[in-house]
Amino acid sequence: MNTPSPLPDKTHLQEGLDHIHQALEQGHIATGAAKGLLFSLTETLGVLLGDPALPDQMRDGYEGLLETARELYQHLHTPRSP
Repeated sequence: MNTPSPLPDKTHLQEGLDHIHQALEQGHIATGAAKGLLFSLTETLGVLLGDPALPDQMRDGYEGLLETARELYQHLHTPRSP
């Protein structure tokens, strides 16, 4: 019998988000790749937050990560002046 996997640790998701941000700042990742990764992370967090059984303390942490991911994603879509 398969047991459901535990929810992702907020720390791991935060580290992933930090890694994407650092790679962008250092020019080690293409903007398009970063957008794709951020989109995937945003979608994953949205699914997790949609779970009515999600404990409140985890919900708060995931909501904070989702907001940070959205801000970074929006920053990538903002045209930069030359």
